[in-house]
Amino acid sequence: MNTNTPNRPPDPGPIMQLATGYWGPAVMLAANKLGLFPLIAEQTLSVTAIAEKLELDVRALSILMDACCALGLAEKVEDGYRASALGFAYLIPGKPGYLGNAIGWSADQYEAWGRLAETVKSGQPAVPPKDHLGDDPGQTRAFVMGMHDRAMGMARGVLEFLDLEGCHSLLDVGGGSGAYSTLLARKYKDLHATVLDLPGIVEIAKELIAEQGYAERVSAIPGDAMSGDYGVAIYDAALFSGVLHQMSPETIIRMFHGAYRALKSGGKVIVSDMMLEENKTQPIFSTLFSVQMLLTSNEGAVFSAKECKEWMGMAGFAKMQTVQLPPPLPYMVVSGVKTS
Repeated sequence: MNTNTPNRPPDPGPIMQLATGYWGPAVMLAANKLGLFPLIAEQTLSVTAIAEKLELDVRALSILMDACCALGLAEKVEDGYRASALGFAYLIPGKPGYLGNAIGWSADQYEAWGRLAETVKSGQPAVPPKDHLGDDPGQTRAFVMGMHDRAMGMARGVLEFLDLEGCHSLLDVGGGSGAYSTLLARKYKDLHATVLDLPGIVEIAKELIAEQGYAERVSAIPGDAMSGDYGVAIYDAALFSGVLHQMSPETIIRMFHGAYRALKSGGKVIVSDMMLEENKTQPIFSTLFSVQMLLTSNEGAVFSAKECKEWMGMAGFAKMQTVQLPPPLPYMVVSGVKTS
């Protein structure tokens, strides 16, 4: 019921916040792109010194740095600027929580989001999905590295909810950089994982897996995850982590059928992903991520846990379970078992 009256209109604050909500992110994305944070990670520098090192305009940089301080990404002290605890933890290359590549990928999405109205009119993505899925090597590397940063950070929170006890072989479908497979191999010492993804992505995944020292227990093979052609009775478990939101329901069902065939009797399928509530209007982050899929994929959208279980059931899986991960993680884990 609308209780507003002509004499008491609703607060316009939320509207203005939405209208200017991109200002803060734009500051962070620009600072990250310019390479500001590594310079002030271990030392305090004056704005003049930073500008000289990066060949920037002093006045413009001063305004940007003050905004970074207001956002909690940097701190202003008598001698200049230094990274805040938040900036130090997540914006410095080489740190365990580094998200710079993921932030760089977000910056690359700005143009696509500006074309949202056009996409809603046409029903077509604002950018060609194939470009970041292998056709354009530069975009593919930026995509994989960005998703790797994001997955490594997310996986550390999700990992305890992925039960692979007793599993010796894992198929990581659409496993991207191999982040989940390498972390799972670290946790389960007898586990061997196979990352399946598109050829251009697999080449980069092999590099990252080798850098982490897991090439002997985590392999990466090229293939089309959407085909559902994963072999027959090979694996103890199949993982779909952050990949199914790029697909249509029909494609997801086909992939679940493929996983069912590829699993041994008693094998487990696990989906770890952002999911929506049943009416699909919450959580906010998941609804907005669905818009991201609209802009960058041919058929993707975020789905609900109820839908996920229904699709698993169509493929033959039983004993389905759903786990809502604790905040701030926006993920849910849905699992099922091949009982035959």
